[in-house]
Amino acid sequence: MDTYARFPLELVRGRGVWLWDQAGRRYLDGMAGIAVCTLGHSDRVLRRQLNRQLGRLQHVSNLYGIPEQEELARAICARSCADRVFFCNSGAEANEAAIKLARKHGHMVRGIAEPLILTAHASFHGRTLAAVSATGQPKYHQGFEPMVQGFRHFPYNDTSAFEALLAAAEADGPRVAAVLLEPLQGEGGVNPGDPAFFQRVRQLCDAHNILLIFDEVQIGVGRSGRWWGYEQLGVEPDAFTMAKGLGGGIPIGALAVKAAVDHFRPGDHASTFGGNPFACRAGLTVLAEIERRNLLSQVRDRGALLEDLLHGLIDRHPNLLVESRGWGLLQGLVLREGGPSAPDVVKAAMDLGLLLVSAGPNVVRVVPPLVIKPKQLRKLVERLELALQSLA
Repeated sequence: MDTYARFPLELVRGRGVWLWDQAGRRYLDGMAGIAVCTLGHSDRVLRRQLNRQLGRLQHVSNLYGIPEQEELARAICARSCADRVFFCNSGAEANEAAIKLARKHGHMVRGIAEPLILTAHASFHGRTLAAVSATGQPKYHQGFEPMVQGFRHFPYNDTSAFEALLAAAEADGPRVAAVLLEPLQGEGGVNPGDPAFFQRVRQLCDAHNILLIFDEVQIGVGRSGRWWGYEQLGVEPDAFTMAKGLGGGIPIGALAVKAAVDHFRPGDHASTFGGNPFACRAGLTVLAEIERRNLLSQVRDRGALLEDLLHGLIDRHPNLLVESRGWGLLQGLVLREGGPSAPDVVKAAMDLGLLLVSAGPNVVRVVPPLVIKPKQLRKLVERLELALQSLA
């Protein structure tokens, strides 16, 4: 169906941070399948582990115990503040599970008949109907009204606005079940969370027994240089979601929760494919390889290098660029209004053998595989500069 405005490009092969089209032309991958290909393309270890898993078992059912799923759940909990994990197939599904958990918390714990969930403007939580209703961007709502009820939005990082919305919602008694936030907004323009704001939200959630849920679908699994985005903020959520980078290109999502807020019981939620042996083997391999290759430290170093390179680009082109922002290997380059748009820059870069992705009309997102080398980062910014020059 005609649901994608695709570029006239077909990619047929990849290795590391490089991709090739049908004509044999090579592209430097600065988007990693939109923050998905953690270990790059056709990684030797991931390939070997998945081939072995296919030789054993790829799918059974959650009616039975799945050793790979249990092992991956333990691995996630060992690297996070979570105690338990529900597996699904995508970020949207993980956020759907979080929304259901929040509503059950509202009913069971706070005695709310019609629970509210507070989310931020410019957020993005997925394309399913409840997840898109949670998303604070009206452009994603158009044509799909009426939205799922029970969501209220406020400006991201705005403590006063959040406090006012919470006070109004709770004026006549408990109404709010949860606050759902991205530690760093990806699709909304690469907006990092403000630690002071998040710490205040945590205090208020604790005071009112409201769940604090983080959407870590894009920034989680090492992309910030830490395992999870919440580690950049000094705040632990009650629950958080993940997907994209967890499987390194194999579809998998998860909702991780602290034991105290695990309100699900048998029959409350389920997934046919979620947590199958094949997808969980991918997740186990990605987590193990991040540790074995010391990628968290490398992402911090290479993220700092990328920031320096982008700042140099801004200094050389102040008429086109405003700023760069982000964490680790998720950086957003903000374009000046009146100049080229982000889609213009992405198209020009593609013509020069560089793949990037926009985050709204005026932000170019740079999200390469976590295995990218310093020399490749320099080449990425060189090609990005050529693209800007061609548009200027």
